[in-house]
Amino acid sequence: MTLLNDAEKLIDIIESNLYLQKLITVLYELKTEDFYIGAGAITQTVWNILTNRPVDYGIDDIDIVYYNPENIEEKYERKVMEYLNQELEGFPFWLDVKNQARVHLWYKDKFGYDIEPYKSIEDAIDIWPTTATSLGVRKLSEKDWEIYAPFGLKDIFHMKIVANNRQITKEIYNKKVEKWLQKWPELDIVQWHNELIPFVADKKIYIRK
Repeated sequence: MTLLNDAEKLIDIIESNLYLQKLITVLYELKTEDFYIGAGAITQTVWNILTNRPVDYGIDDIDIVYYNPENIEEKYERKVMEYLNQELEGFPFWLDVKNQARVHLWYKDKFGYDIEPYKSIEDAIDIWPTTATSLGVRKLSEKDWEIYAPFGLKDIFHMKIVANNRQITKEIYNKKVEKWLQKWPELDIVQWHNELIPFVADKKIYIRK
């Protein structure tokens, strides 16, 4: 498939997951930040479609990210989360809302080492743990979508897991792989290596539906 075909198929799959579709619509209507839904929940929905599982199988939470260096208080993240939970009453997934401008403040406590502050939301997505989950999607209008995929979409549809070792460690990668394999044994796992995976030329893809 071409990149554009992959992108169109990705949006079709997102729309087939009514939970993702509803959340993306609420985020678009909120308009207070440039929110992306990112990483696992989208990729895992694709895996579920490819393996004929229910679209919401194995999804523990949904990552919602934005970038606001002017307001890095944790209480604002909680305020956004509370608003979304109110708007999405009865929503079955934990909403993990994170301002990527403040990740460096808590990263060492969680993972054991310091990182540099991210310069943008795209800068943050560029270092997420795998090529298949370095991904953000959002609606720009009723018909227009933006996909940010610094490694393209091929690995997602091939169910291929490759470490993006720009920030994570081998231990973090192996832990994620082990967890995913328990739910999706069909995954094609590439063992950790120190080679830096290059970015694609066109990281942003725009789709009108």
